[in-house]
Amino acid sequence: MTPFLALMAALTAQLTPPPAEPNRLRTSPIDWEALDALPYRTQPEVTPQMVRFVQGEMAQGRCTPPAPIAGKRRVHADVAVLVGSGASVRATIPRAINCPTVEQYAAGLVLGFARDNLNTRFAVEGTWYRVSMTFDLPE
Repeated sequence: MTPFLALMAALTAQLTPPPAEPNRLRTSPIDWEALDALPYRTQPEVTPQMVRFVQGEMAQGRCTPPAPIAGKRRVHADVAVLVGSGASVRATIPRAINCPTVEQYAAGLVLGFARDNLNTRFAVEGTWYRVSMTFDLPE
């Protein structure tokens, strides 16, 4: 191989793009299915006002509306919750659903729902739990 061809081969190798990043929605480091449900004293409910917010995010184009299943459109949001001392919430991590505003909204709702509402007998400090919320969107 001539010096020119060796130089071209080296430059071509440097210009090769790196492999594509994996889809982050599919490679979450959290094993969502392994997390226990957050032990609320009183189970919170999704209100019509909360559904309207999520519906508004879809209508404004900030999120892609889900495909209907059995004639209903549902947005499902999971939030991982780290319990701190005194059955307080230390951290929340929403699961990526390709809609950051709804992800953060769900995390905020969970924080509010948990305030003074965790069963102190079952909420173990330093343990991660899961909260699943479903927003049933009107047609």
